[in-house]
Amino acid sequence: MRILLIEDSYRLAQSLTKGLSREGFDLDAFPTARAGVDAFSALNYDAILLDLGLPDQDGLEVLGHLRRRRTDVPILILTARDSIESRVMGLDAGADDYLVKPFAMIELAARIRALLRRPGQPLATLLTIGNTQLNSAARQVTVGGSIVHFSPREIRALELLMRREGQVISKEILEDNLNGLGKNRSQNSIEVLVFRLRRRLQHCESDCRIHTLHGIGYMIKER
Repeated sequence: MRILLIEDSYRLAQSLTKGLSREGFDLDAFPTARAGVDAFSALNYDAILLDLGLPDQDGLEVLGHLRRRRTDVPILILTARDSIESRVMGLDAGADDYLVKPFAMIELAARIRALLRRPGQPLATLLTIGNTQLNSAARQVTVGGSIVHFSPREIRALELLMRREGQVISKEILEDNLNGLGKNRSQNSIEVLVFRLRRRLQHCESDCRIHTLHGIGYMIKER
């Protein structure tokens, strides 16, 4: 299960990434509202963990924005605001659950599992551009009906691009989604990855074409 964390505390984000990974969750962590919303727009997440005290925007405003974009994704607020009024405001604004810091990792994991058991709208798992289809659940790519091998990082990058077909994805968004918050990054790691992905798509005669917009980012379109 893929979880989006919007939390400005680097230490807490690292702790949650490690702890929830042991519980079987794949966590993408972002320290600002803007970065988190961009990631939310690019990928389908199974649940969102949202801090209210973000540096660039109040968490309740972010919550309202996320709810206007998608009504089905579970959102759990993680915050130090422990008053009854704050809890009521968060739940009334659209949160599915509210957990006050500090909390136990096992309780957070249990709450996430409970939220994911609730019925909701199914997420789109099949992404198609021309003769190329990516099954995000099976992590499998087919071109013209034949399975083509891609590395896990290549599949993740391809998914990110295909979910925004015809739109520009910035290098920063790719870096954050592929490398994770706080991971070491080489200056040209994204360029190398996109180069390999583009060459592999061309080799298997995919209809997908990745365009580079220098200084801006990347965009995928049908040739």
